[in-house]
Parts: sequence; C-alpha cells; structure tokens
Amino acid sequence: MKKTVCHLLLCACSLLAARGVLAHHSFSAEYDNEKPITLSGKVTEMKWSNPHGWIYMDVTGDDGKVTNWALETSAANGLIRRGWRKEDLPAGTVLQVEGWQARNGSSTGNIRSVTLSDGRRLFAGTSNQGAQEEK
Repeated sequence: MKKTVCHLLLCACSLLAARGVLAHHSFSAEYDNEKPITLSGKVTEMKWSNPHGWIYMDVTGDDGKVTNWALETSAANGLIRRGWRKEDLPAGTVLQVEGWQARNGSSTGNIRSVTLSDGRRLFAGTSNQGAQEEK
C-alpha cells in the first residue's frame, strides 16, 4: 500500500512539473518566418529569465517616433553558454538585432543575433527551426 501511494505521489508531481513544458509555444505559433526584422536602438531593459530572456529596446522609426520593442531570446542559461554576460546589456546600450516579427504585427520579435557597438555578434538562441546557429 505504501509503495502504491508513493508511486501515485511521484506521478502527480511529475505531471505538475510538466505543465510548463506543455504550455511552451513553438516559433511558428507566435512569429512569422516571412517577416524578418533588423532593428537598431537602445536597450531599456534586459530580463535574464527562463524559459526565455527578453531584451526591451527603444527603436526610432523613419518618422521619428520611438517604439519600445520586446525581443525574445533563448533562456538565460543558454545565452550564457553562447558567450553572453549580464554586463553586456545595461540600459542605454546601443545594439542591432536581427530576427523575426510577431505574426500579429506588434513590436515583438524573436531574435537570431545581437551586434554590440564594439562589433561583437552574439547568437540569441532563436527557437526558429530554420535558422542556423552562428559559429
């Protein structure tokens, strides 16, 4: 009886832990592979989080209007493994990003790479299956 209760408890805990995995989205559910973006601007915030990191960046359009973009990266631990450091992106850092815009046309994107003002380029770990990781 004790063994059965332990097995049931273990199964219940496993199911609860898997909830986050089931809620995770695919690239094509949110982003459009046919809407590539290249943006230049200033970082307003960097969130080192899981399952995705986020870069928030002010981009000035041709009309002079400033739009704050929300740009999804891979998880914080994935960024660190790819050579990112938390000191790289303080607010005010100027950078260029390449990626894909959200399907809904909002100022949201999934980014492939970031180029810092010193010329260093970092791969952002996009979830786009068609993108190749830069070496």
